[in-house]
Amino acid sequence: MDAQRLKARRGERRKYRVRKAIRGTAAVPRLSVHRSNMHIYAQLIDDDAQVTLAAASSNDKDAEAKYGGNVAAATVVGQALAAKAVAKGIKLAAFDRGAFRFHGRVKALARAATEAGLVCTGLVDAPKKAPKAAGAPVKVKKQKAVKS
Repeated sequence: MDAQRLKARRGERRKYRVRKAIRGTAAVPRLSVHRSNMHIYAQLIDDDAQVTLAAASSNDKDAEAKYGGNVAAATVVGQALAAKAVAKGIKLAAFDRGAFRFHGRVKALARAATEAGLVCTGLVDAPKKAPKAAGAPVKVKKQKAVKS
């Protein structure tokens, strides 16, 4: 199997794994994100009615960003989507990253939408674990004395 097919298959598995836990409703739609090399797209989807409630992309005619493949464009798209959602009375969304990791452009879009009024993620990152230093002393647990 060639590398491109294998990569696409892994992406499909990641997408299904993420989406099996997320279901959009009219009250809390699913915020689906797709990114390509040149643009980024986001839409709010009601899975019950199978309809798109609002959409925004860096490829829109009225998009403010000249190039859609960077973090600045993702921020603009997140703000535009949040503005459309708030105008329709939507304040919460379930974030669906699809097959993409939550960093870079995807993270910038989610953060911008949250800051603009569409709550889909937290604004605080989880603290990262510090790597163990080489040669650091290892703590040994003391065992309790057993009475005979």
